[in-house]
Amino acid sequence: MNDASRPRDTHLDLVSLKHSLPHLNAALQFQPKIRIVAIGSSSTAGVAPVLPYPPRLELLLRQKFPNRMIDVINRGIGGQEAPDELLRFQSVFDEAPALVIWQIGTNAIFHDMDRKQVAAAIEAGLQRLSGLTADVVLMDLQYTRAMTDKLEAAMDMVARIAAAAEKAKVNVFRRFALMQRWVDDQIPIDALEDGDASHLHTGEWATFLVSRLLSDAIERAVKTEDAT
Repeated sequence: MNDASRPRDTHLDLVSLKHSLPHLNAALQFQPKIRIVAIGSSSTAGVAPVLPYPPRLELLLRQKFPNRMIDVINRGIGGQEAPDELLRFQSVFDEAPALVIWQIGTNAIFHDMDRKQVAAAIEAGLQRLSGLTADVVLMDLQYTRAMTDKLEAAMDMVARIAAAAEKAKVNVFRRFALMQRWVDDQIPIDALEDGDASHLHTGEWATFLVSRLLSDAIERAVKTEDAT
């Protein structure tokens, strides 16, 4: 997709984070090296040949905060969902991050998992993460054909993620709503995918823009904390 076909509206109503990021803000002020951990499934781990969002986010944040060394550590494993990821949380704690981005929900729909159990694992994970001196951002589902073919279930999972975040008072990066808005704005849904027969993963353009808008949202949230 070329520049002329990109949405002009970055949809701040959807992608702005609700809460500031005090721990990341403090790290940016006082620490020369900052670690962010991205945990999740294939959107985090990556599916060749599309570079996933964590290394893109790392580059973008280093550009936004040039006097700091920001590392985005990729703890993604393709095919996993919150219950499995919860078992790997020690690898998150070991990095002592200032920010954790937890990408969840997609495989619950793709593999027809029990959404109530997945939501319970998300709540348990957020409870564990509350013990970290770190901010948390949940990233919800991608809006691709594999999800729209099970739209009712996907929207239920999105709602469960939002409810868990509200209860824990953490942020959600609303990827599902963002990508749905692009489709509503007449961008073909196939243009958001990577061309695989599963219609599950996002392609180059969508992954690029999600990464950019996430980096912008993080920057705005840090600046919000500076202003308080």
